[in-house]
Amino acid sequence: MYRLLIVDDEEIITDGLYEVFRNYMPEQLDVYKAYSGTEALQWMKRTRIDIILSDIAMPGMNGIELIEQVHSYWPKCKVVFLTGHSNFDYTYQAMQMDGVKYILKTEGYDKVIEVMDEMILKIQHQTEQIKLVEKSREQINAYQFMEQSEYLRHMLQKRLDNPFNLQEILEEFKSFNIKLNPSKKIFLVHGRITYPKGSTYTMKNEIQTFVRKKWNDYMSGILLSMEIVDRYSDLIWFIQDTEMRGNPSSEHVPTYIEGTLELLQQECIDSLDVVLSFIISSNFCSWLDVPEQYEQLRQIQQMKINNNVPTILRDNQETKRSSINYDYSSINYKLEIMLAHAEANRKQAFLQELNLLIDTERTNGNIYEMKETYYRIGLLLYSYINQRGWQHVITQHELLLDLDEHISIEEGFDFLREVAKQLFDYNQKDDRDRATHVIETICQYIQQHLSEDLSLVKLAEIHYFNPSYLSHFFKQEKGINLSEYIERCRIKKAKELLERRDLRIKDVCVAVGYVSAHSFTRFFKKVTGKTPKEYRDSLYIH
Repeated sequence: MYRLLIVDDEEIITDGLYEVFRNYMPEQLDVYKAYSGTEALQWMKRTRIDIILSDIAMPGMNGIELIEQVHSYWPKCKVVFLTGHSNFDYTYQAMQMDGVKYILKTEGYDKVIEVMDEMILKIQHQTEQIKLVEKSREQINAYQFMEQSEYLRHMLQKRLDNPFNLQEILEEFKSFNIKLNPSKKIFLVHGRITYPKGSTYTMKNEIQTFVRKKWNDYMSGILLSMEIVDRYSDLIWFIQDTEMRGNPSSEHVPTYIEGTLELLQQECIDSLDVVLSFIISSNFCSWLDVPEQYEQLRQIQQMKINNNVPTILRDNQETKRSSINYDYSSINYKLEIMLAHAEANRKQAFLQELNLLIDTERTNGNIYEMKETYYRIGLLLYSYINQRGWQHVITQHELLLDLDEHISIEEGFDFLREVAKQLFDYNQKDDRDRATHVIETICQYIQQHLSEDLSLVKLAEIHYFNPSYLSHFFKQEKGINLSEYIERCRIKKAKELLERRDLRIKDVCVAVGYVSAHSFTRFFKKVTGKTPKEYRDSLYIH
């Protein structure tokens, strides 16, 4: 879904264009409006904008000045200048700007729509060009990339016995020819792929390759980055800003990355039917703090509403970061891997690790070690149940910590497997219930805040969705578009308020979220066939 921002200081023009384009292609175009250059920049800071349709001659910040700042936030944003001025100086300046279209307001809505179609085609064409470029791009040396990845994986682990120091990092980066700058701060992104059921190793590798290529397409020339696959099969990106003109400022990097990740998520859904979920840092950190920052992002994955929803979350700077000391002895390492699979709801991978661990202990034949393994796995499952409050749904979970209640240790291991399967089955149901609850919460919020901002961006910010997916997910749950649901709520509320004769129609207009009475009248008549006044009069005709 593309985002269009309409900017004009004349409200009637802004509102009119907003109504036209909001209904033009609701499945492809998410439309926003601003009445000044300053307000437009606030939108730019909040979310990705793909196309901006702006007046040139505005008080305060004019269109030319606005666009110069727009490209510092979203360098690939398309620009259309719409103005009633045929002033040569404005026209000349607009024509000198790369990729900018200039049309007169007198040319009418048809011309504006024609140009908008052209801009959308340009964006699509650029995407196709990127695909062609990626086919001809030279492949990185596989052996060097493997060494670099292994070293960066090594950096993610906190070493209490021999912590990293800056001089060591400088030397290792030079040795491995890593393109990132060890003297500059780093920004981390944690990505998790929900692979289709039954995916083979080759299929997973192809999906990871697709994600990496798309990431590089979007970030090339804007931000400097490297990615690896961690020991839990999740993707980790190390990101630094560049010195190139037009790249996002450090403060804007989280917002820029979030907006770009939405595009990446949508491409993965459209092309592969694969869901990506991301946790991103709030700020840059030093390389020495990378292990702690990485562990913070990894733990936040547990906050996700649903593994099948492509969420984008930021870490909370106020959250106390845990200092976890890792013991990499065999059984602890395997238990950590199993916990990661449990958190990611990877049922088959968890059961595979469980069976391998049990088979290993069975082969060793040491009864004491087998008992210890039983209790360690039992404690892992028991803690997982307690954290989620599932004691009432997992059958006889208390036996996880009482091996003596089983006839044999083999029966005990079978019980562990059965509990693990129950956990994953219930987790799937619980995810669905929580997702439904979130949609109902959004519906209640809409009904209670009809006079306020109900844009996709606002609703996404409040409920921790990324805007591009919220509309799709809402329709999946409710069977109608989010915008259609909001309109229904507004019409219902407007009808209720119009029954009160003590309220002016202007008051009703504001109460259901319309700044312009003209826009409200047109909207109401389009849905009901009557103007608000005609509707009110009809209520009192006997």
